[in-house]
Amino acid sequence: NTMFTTTPSIYSVSELTHSLKNLLEGTYRFITLRGEISNLKTPYSGHSYFTLKDETAQIRAVLFKNQKRYLLHPLKDGNQIICHGRISLYEPRGEYQVIIDTVEEDGNGLLQQRYEKIKNDLAEKGYFSEERKKRLPLFPQKIIVISSPTGAAIQDFLKIHELRNSTTHIQLIPVQVQGALAAGQIAKAIECANSTQDTDAIVICRGGGSIEDLWAFNEIEVAKAIFASVIPIVSAVGHETDFTIADFCADLRAATPTGAAEQLLFDSHAIREAIASHRNRQIREMDELISHNQYLVRQSIKGLGRIEHSLDKYQLRMQLTTSYLERAMLDTFTRLGNRVETISARLKEEAPLHKIEMQDRKVKELKRRLYRQINQNVQDKERQLAQQAGLLHTISPLATLSRGYSVTRKISVSTGKPQLITNNNQVELGDMITVQLDKGLLDCTVEGKR
Repeated sequence: NTMFTTTPSIYSVSELTHSLKNLLEGTYRFITLRGEISNLKTPYSGHSYFTLKDETAQIRAVLFKNQKRYLLHPLKDGNQIICHGRISLYEPRGEYQVIIDTVEEDGNGLLQQRYEKIKNDLAEKGYFSEERKKRLPLFPQKIIVISSPTGAAIQDFLKIHELRNSTTHIQLIPVQVQGALAAGQIAKAIECANSTQDTDAIVICRGGGSIEDLWAFNEIEVAKAIFASVIPIVSAVGHETDFTIADFCADLRAATPTGAAEQLLFDSHAIREAIASHRNRQIREMDELISHNQYLVRQSIKGLGRIEHSLDKYQLRMQLTTSYLERAMLDTFTRLGNRVETISARLKEEAPLHKIEMQDRKVKELKRRLYRQINQNVQDKERQLAQQAGLLHTISPLATLSRGYSVTRKISVSTGKPQLITNNNQVELGDMITVQLDKGLLDCTVEGKR
């Protein structure tokens, strides 16, 4: 008991909390934390609340809505991030949290962000445009392969060359495909291949790996070299699921080095068999066509005699028909001329101009009466609308709000829609609510109930 009586001073809860707040916020004014996002929640206010944790500890964190515009990627549960911010203690509840200003991906996420930025920048400059991609030759005579001389990629490519007994000449330019020097060597190799005579296609290949292993093929200098190449380039980097910047810039992307070889190298045995098959089919078709044409010639010769006799008969019938047609046309023109003269005489006798003037005056009178009636109807409707608007204003809830009243709502957890609050039992401490005033809205937190 003497231990308690000798205490020099007694702190109130508020004093202790305020002291801790000053201590925390003063000591950890700006901090950088690494951790995993969990329990991410974004309520109606638009702020994001979550827990930042590692293997043995966790801390609450908040990212306010106006800071989200600086995010490169949206927050997601399970993401490893590095965040910059400051410690803050909320005195009413005695809880401390991290107020976050900026967020960036951790580890591979940084490389992924850089990859996405390079990809977007080059896409905007037209590096990936389909219009600029060059057509690959069907039967290339010379292919330059840019790869590691000791890697499995070049062996896979040469294995297909051997299996297909291809006559295409393969030239290897050895380069490093991983490490700090790899990108420069690959870019120079592409320039060298473009200066080599009689080159029909260039293949860049290596095996699969992580994003760090393949990073040389994401460098801008490699993309620029591919873009500037006048010789078609095939990119065979990684496996089927690995995409690099070189894949997007190249004229053709192959999933693997083996796939690149299969698309570029023709099979000599298959081509010989195809040529022989086409030759035999063409010979058969030509024989059938010659036989058919010979039959048509014989039939035509037989029909020539009958055609000559028929032409004489048809010529006589055409002369008779022409004579009948000329006579019928003369009679028709004479009859139509007489009818026109009769109708013209009757038209002059009836003089329809007076009837047209009478109908015009009648139409004008009806139009005047119609306009007058429309104006009268519009005025009547406007008076009725004014009366209804005045009545609506007297019973409008907006008029009630203008006298100082307000409407309180809360986002329903079950439906996700705003719910009208008429009883304090509908809310709990710490809930976010929205108060509608005559002019504007307030986002509020429930601190107490009475």
